[in-house]
Amino acid sequence: MLGAAALGAAFAVATGVAAWGWRRSRTVRVLRLVAARARARRADGVLAGAEPIALDRSATHAVLVVHGFGDTPQSVRALAEHLADGHGWTVRAPLLPGHGRTLADFAATDADQWVAHVVAAYDALTATHAQVAIVGLSMGGALATLAAARAGTGCPALVLLAPYLTPPPAARRLARVAPAAQVVMPWLAPARDGSQSIRDPAALAANLGYGTASPRLVRELVRVADRAVAAAPAVRAPVRLVHGTSDYRVAAALARTHPACFTGAARVELHWVDDTGHVLTVDRQRDRVFALTAGWLAAVPGAPSAPA
Repeated sequence: MLGAAALGAAFAVATGVAAWGWRRSRTVRVLRLVAARARARRADGVLAGAEPIALDRSATHAVLVVHGFGDTPQSVRALAEHLADGHGWTVRAPLLPGHGRTLADFAATDADQWVAHVVAAYDALTATHAQVAIVGLSMGGALATLAAARAGTGCPALVLLAPYLTPPPAARRLARVAPAAQVVMPWLAPARDGSQSIRDPAALAANLGYGTASPRLVRELVRVADRAVAAAPAVRAPVRLVHGTSDYRVAAALARTHPACFTGAARVELHWVDDTGHVLTVDRQRDRVFALTAGWLAAVPGAPSAPA
């Protein structure tokens, strides 16, 4: 018979082999699910349809639109076109580093890179336009908050759509144990159909987001949110917050705390929309979201009201 030490060693080996097998099978499953959603790629490796958006309309008024975590400018394209073609704004919607490419590209990025990219995009617009507003969706809302805080009175308006400013407890717990969790599960299992994020079936099918993230990337997401909340009192622009009443990523109880973050803002409003998932700009109430966004930007001095 085997001794206690030998039995312990055998058990450890068996446990390690089982854990490795489970980790490998889970990773393969995630990679297959993500690959199945991928479209053709451009020469630069970006998914077709996920490229940055540049719509030139006004020579004086521009708006920077920032997409969310793991997503692409495709999720804000309809909003960008509404602001440009329907209201005459010049619009830029950058593709965040690591997004719209491969999971390996995503895994190589962090909060500092995402913040720097958005700040650079905002600075580029302010170099050519007198008035530059900012609109952000989900994590893009946190990034937009950071850019607006840095701009101070230079930013004339800020619209935050389902902004990811207050991570739920589960996300914070995962962020705290990210190094260990990363070993066990390199990628989190995607939702079966993503309908919690996007309820409209056609919009869900068209979405180019990864649909997954690693524990380390969740930690970076939490870092962005915490930095945004810390910077929010420095925002001077009028702020309009738009949240979904049944958003599973930013619960209503958390969303209600967001207006109080912007203690230095000229004005703060919170609006609610029903029957929508987290990605407000493509879901069932997108027209309402577009109207709320355009209406807030219309108060910017000299704002265009028709295509220029």
